[in-house]
Amino acid sequence: MAAARPRRPQAATCRRVRPPNARRHPHRRTLTPTHRLHRTALVTHPTPHRGESVPFLAPGVIHIATSKTNNAYLIDGDDGLTLVDVGSGKAVDLLLRTIAEWGRDPADLNRIVLTHAHPDHVQGAPALREHTGARVLIHAADAAWLADGRVPADGRSSPAARRFDQLPAAHWEPFIPDATVEDGELIAGSGGLRVIHTPGHSPGHIALLHEPTRTVLVGDAVFHARRLGYGPATFAAEPAARASGAARIPTNVTAVGFGHGAPLTGPGVDAFQAFLAKQR
Repeated sequence: MAAARPRRPQAATCRRVRPPNARRHPHRRTLTPTHRLHRTALVTHPTPHRGESVPFLAPGVIHIATSKTNNAYLIDGDDGLTLVDVGSGKAVDLLLRTIAEWGRDPADLNRIVLTHAHPDHVQGAPALREHTGARVLIHAADAAWLADGRVPADGRSSPAARRFDQLPAAHWEPFIPDATVEDGELIAGSGGLRVIHTPGHSPGHIALLHEPTRTVLVGDAVFHARRLGYGPATFAAEPAARASGAARIPTNVTAVGFGHGAPLTGPGVDAFQAFLAKQR
């Protein structure tokens, strides 16, 4: 008998709920109103007006598509908001609008956690930090790259990627992170984000487990581009290390957010768990 063909994982379908502790601020800065739908893999409804409900990947966790290919995640924590990854400089206005649509103020963003120091994840971080006063956190193994304003030659595994990193579009404004994080750390004030060191794509790449909802944000440790995988090896620091890095991600999760590709919930998580099981 022929083996059954594996089913392709299904992207998450979002439910719309009100944030548990959304609040108005009397001195909120006036922001540019939103006139169109934020491109996300989760919603096809009109963008909510300020103060209305916003789409959640899990309770307290919002997925934001910062471009057609890049994602960021906003988490409601103990002392305000935490953003996981930023995207390009063009993403900053979108992120600020999303915060406002949640009924929050830019000053509520207390920290920006970067999964790794690649341009499509960090370029907008200096401007967003300046606008909000948020602290920037990253794993120590990638911290020096932020100060260099680019990925160093030994941060890629191929000549083609090194040539790409010479382009101005692959650079960012050099900056110093406010703190570094390490494997196993529970980030204070974040509402339960646990750091998981997943090297391979970069030396200091991390995933983050939102422990209250068992939602894992994997950055670029795993891609979801039609199917689950590791993305182009040419842009990884150590392609051979990616499987062992991904194997450190827990499988008992309820939702998965990727740096690239649609998030997964429900039956789609089963496919993610099966993918990780093969790496162990």
